[in-house]
Amino acid sequence: MQAQDSVLARLAHRHKTLPEHARIAELTEQITQVNGNRVEAATVVSDLERAQSKADAEVEQVKARRARDEERLNSGAISNPKDLSSLQHELVALERRIGTLEDEELEVMEQLEEAQTALRVITADLEALREELSQVEQARDAAIAEIDEHVEAARADRELVLARVPDELVSLYDKVRAQYGGLGAAALRARRCEGCRLELNSADLREIATRPEDAVLRCPECSRILVRTPESGL
Repeated sequence: MQAQDSVLARLAHRHKTLPEHARIAELTEQITQVNGNRVEAATVVSDLERAQSKADAEVEQVKARRARDEERLNSGAISNPKDLSSLQHELVALERRIGTLEDEELEVMEQLEEAQTALRVITADLEALREELSQVEQARDAAIAEIDEHVEAARADRELVLARVPDELVSLYDKVRAQYGGLGAAALRARRCEGCRLELNSADLREIATRPEDAVLRCPECSRILVRTPESGL
């Protein structure tokens, strides 16, 4: 029964310390951080898209006004020299304004292109992290499923042994096991208790040798239940 309990303890430790657990935690933290970067990058792209739309609209608005003024100028409807001069000056000013706006529009377009590239890179990184997380989670689930199979087998073996052990001995075993970190019974091999790893003296060994086979033995050093084996050294 101690052998099966030790197996169960090792399986529980293995379940708890699977390397996939740590990697999943790392990836989850990285995904949170990169996703935050993605949101920030997407916001920058959105702002620049609005800025470009505004710049496009301003350019078109000024161009439309220039077209109207050119149409008036070419129509010959304006004969007053002063009005004609004023319209010509306005056309020159509009041309300069269009140049300035187009420069600003080009700058926004370049910024937008850089921001979109940055967003694509971040999005690709995020997708790669999510894909790795999915793979690691699958590996974790497979490892856990394998551990669970071993746990079920160990528990079944333990129940078979438990059915042959008297209740009083089970109670004693559980009590000692709770006191000594899960190890309630230990084998006696080569005159040594495998619980405390101490070698028993000759007097203790002689006394143990005289006890009946069904006697419940206790280690004189650590008080664990002592199980005799063919290699006990008695």
